[in-house]
Amino acid sequence: MAEKSNTSMTIRMDKEVKKEAQELFEALGMDMTTAINVFLRQAIAFRGIPFEVRLDEPNMTTYSAIEAAEKNEEIYGPFDSVSDLMESLNA
Repeated sequence: MAEKSNTSMTIRMDKEVKKEAQELFEALGMDMTTAINVFLRQAIAFRGIPFEVRLDEPNMTTYSAIEAAEKNEEIYGPFDSVSDLMESLNA
């Protein structure tokens, strides 16, 4: 069996990100080193980042609509019929 050799790595990150990540990993029963090793092993197994990375996040219009909905502002509907919906859309 081949002997394992360890190495160290230094990375920079936002203090709050580090704190939140440490709290999460502690709740999952692991430390930061273990969590990073899990991520790296999954990246190797997937031959890429092991989760979807994309830019198509909601835009400001969507965020505004979500905020309005949470405050029960500018909410239309429910509608009793398609014609009522269409009438509202055409108003």
